[in-house]
Amino acid sequence: MAVAGTLYTYPENWRAFKALIAAQYSGAKIKVLSTPPQFHFGQTNKTPEFLKKFPVGKVPAFEGEDGFCIFESNAIAHYVSNEELRGTTQEAASQVLQWVSFADSDIVPPASTWVFPTLGIMQYNKQATEYAKEEVKRILSLLDSHLKTRTFLVGERITLADITVVCTLLWLYKQVLEPPFRQPYENVNRWFVTCINQPQFKAILGDLKLCEKMAQFDAKKFAENQPKKESSKKEKTPKEEKKAEKKEEKKPEPEEELDECEQALAAEPKFKDPFAHLPKSPFIMDEFKQKYSNEDTLKVALPHFWEHFDKDGWSIWYAEYRFPEELAQTFMSCNLITGMFQRLDKLRKNAFASVLLFGANNDSSISGIWVFRGQELAFPCFPALSKRFTESASGPQQSGSSFYPPWKDGRLSQP
Repeated sequence: MAVAGTLYTYPENWRAFKALIAAQYSGAKIKVLSTPPQFHFGQTNKTPEFLKKFPVGKVPAFEGEDGFCIFESNAIAHYVSNEELRGTTQEAASQVLQWVSFADSDIVPPASTWVFPTLGIMQYNKQATEYAKEEVKRILSLLDSHLKTRTFLVGERITLADITVVCTLLWLYKQVLEPPFRQPYENVNRWFVTCINQPQFKAILGDLKLCEKMAQFDAKKFAENQPKKESSKKEKTPKEEKKAEKKEEKKPEPEEELDECEQALAAEPKFKDPFAHLPKSPFIMDEFKQKYSNEDTLKVALPHFWEHFDKDGWSIWYAEYRFPEELAQTFMSCNLITGMFQRLDKLRKNAFASVLLFGANNDSSISGIWVFRGQELAFPCFPALSKRFTESASGPQQSGSSFYPPWKDGRLSQP
């Protein structure tokens, strides 16, 4: 008996497409609720009734006519599939699972980093985007090699592996994989076009138009997608302000008790700029950062840097991650780098860094170049960070990274 039920999602959700395409092959009867009033994403999925069925509140989520409820797109797609899609042998089923897992672990992170800024969903970061492009090239090369002697990913018929990987690559092919970029991967292109032109795919995706010109970051769309601040209240006249002040004086609000965390924060000394004592420098870091973010690095940004750099007011450092043997998956290492930058946000005005991940999964290293205000390592200037440092014979060290001495005679000194 074919599966039947309701799929909750939002419009054009590529994750939901996996289950819907699988249902086209298996004959599962799926009713889709994706728009108000039946389903309002961000509201309906937060109601007690929805959370009782799907505790994580995520979509897509599937509710069978028999009351069976399941969330996570891969699990739903597997549930509504038939044996042919899941793999008719134990070996084939394992290979299908292999590619489904590969799509989530290897394709989704770089695809999101590259595509989301072009849709206005996420802020653009040049370094992260360039790294994502290289990861996409690696993935396409891997798939191209695999498909060189194969029509589909597993066996000679479409399986859930093909459905999942096609859906995961969907926005790449729609937004950024312009003809010159995708041209080297002929086998992947042939396979992708073959899949999306199957009746079962077209029933869900429609006539898909491949990218003609690589989409770029849309700052206007990104700004529009940000939550709007509450409109400011109408300005009061001086008389109204005096009346309000008198009312406040008559009825003082009772002081709220601070919890332990708030008490600790209140007890902290006010932040003082540790670089305030340094003489003014002619080198303006913000100007360089703008050129680095928005213009060609080699032709514009770096020449600007060397032309204006003040070696007396700033110093350059080279850093390496001290424990490369602990680095496993490359996307996890990228998250490690991103997390570090988030924790060092107070250094934004007085520092610049270009940190790169080199290598592949389970064989990688992290190193980078840092530019700091002054001639000393900047981290100890911040009490919140100083505990992470120790002094050794080789100089200051951050837990996790080793720094080499700074600029000398126009060059970085050797480690």
